Amino acid sequence: MPRGKSNQNAEILEYALRHLEKERDEIQARIDHVRKQLGSRPAASAPAAAPSAAPRKKRVLSEAARKRIAAAQKRRWAEHRKQAKTE
Repeated sequence: MPRGKSNQNAEILEYALRHLEKERDEIQARIDHVRKQLGSRPAASAPAAAPSAAPRKKRVLSEAARKRIAAAQKRRWAEHRKQAKTE
């Protein structure tokens, strides 16, 4: 691969990186402005979800709720099949 091509790729990537960083800074400024209007503190640059957060507990449905959901789904499929037959 010619050396000129490598330099050109590096220049393009550097330009793209500068542009994306500028966009990121502008978006962060907008987010901070909205947060200020809402009265909350500015966000840290860390991700929103903390990795040490406890996992959610599994939701448990009652038997009656499962039966209602199953019956509703059966009605939906019956209606779908009915419409497919008439078409």
